[in-house]
Amino acid sequence: MMNRRSFSKAVGLGAGAAAVSLSGLQANASAAQQRSGAPAPTVPTVTSGAHTEFSALKQVKAGILDIGYAEAGPAHGPVVVLLHGWPYDIHSFVDVAPLLADFGYRVLVPYLRGHGSTGFLSRRTPRTAEQSAIALDIIAFMDALKIDKAVLAGFDWGSRTADIIAALWPERVKSLVSTGGYLITNRKAQLEPGPPAVEHNWWYQWYFATDRGAKAMEHVEERIALCRYTWTLVSPNWNFSDATFARTAEAFKNPDYAAVVLYNYRWRISLIEGDRRYDRYERRLAAQPPIGVPTVTLDAALDPFTAPGDGASYRGHFTGPYLHRTIADIGHNLPQEAPTAFAQAVVDADHL
Repeated sequence: MMNRRSFSKAVGLGAGAAAVSLSGLQANASAAQQRSGAPAPTVPTVTSGAHTEFSALKQVKAGILDIGYAEAGPAHGPVVVLLHGWPYDIHSFVDVAPLLADFGYRVLVPYLRGHGSTGFLSRRTPRTAEQSAIALDIIAFMDALKIDKAVLAGFDWGSRTADIIAALWPERVKSLVSTGGYLITNRKAQLEPGPPAVEHNWWYQWYFATDRGAKAMEHVEERIALCRYTWTLVSPNWNFSDATFARTAEAFKNPDYAAVVLYNYRWRISLIEGDRRYDRYERRLAAQPPIGVPTVTLDAALDPFTAPGDGASYRGHFTGPYLHRTIADIGHNLPQEAPTAFAQAVVDADHL
């Protein structure tokens, strides 16, 4: 999930009065202007769960991976890449993708390494999961599909990945939607303790640091139960069905899932060192580089990882055209819980 130290002051569940309603969001969104003065179109309202599957699932060899991904929309439309987090999969965008496809976007939704049908091409490749490694996976994905530039949008691991690409390779990013704001991990800051309520929110990270937690993750049924429990904690208002969770949980059966997830969380808190091939990127990320591409940041009001202050804690990291919104009554899995709000943010970012 998110960068613990970025949210060291987040001791409550919501942003309270800073939140806006969906109707207020749409009114605000329709006022977003292109530099030419043309208004961004308004995304029609859909209910979460209106769609249950993607019509097209594909595979492409990209870098060290064979990446599985969903695709929607016209093949020659402007590209949007949607990036999921943990413990989720591409179905977080099952309602967002058709909304964007209807606006003429070519929508690509890849499984991150260790998830779904994404696999390593070689058994000898270390199953690492540094933040830069995951970002380079998406660069390789874009290269494999001959995509020079795209709108990147995500949440959780997906926000972090999109933030990194926007910071280190801005020429590849037309615009950005980052749920939770600036999520590039600062490992040095992660070494310092946070307030008790923040540490409590990160219970699973400390669990994964133990042999006991590793055993749970390496057991398929136990890992799935843990992921479902996490959904209930971080999205307290989302009344998801058994079928909705089961559809996503299929992605957790990937044979590399436990190794990738455990590595990522242990690496963040410096329990393990990263692969040297990524050191040069991690050194650049340790400096917390600014993001200059047009950006919309979103906060989910009921997400326990949402920082107080309506985005003020990370505003300085974004130096280009910028909008921020807090979405009322929504938890951590913002694109699946509020697909219209997320799709509108993508459209508005593309019009900044």
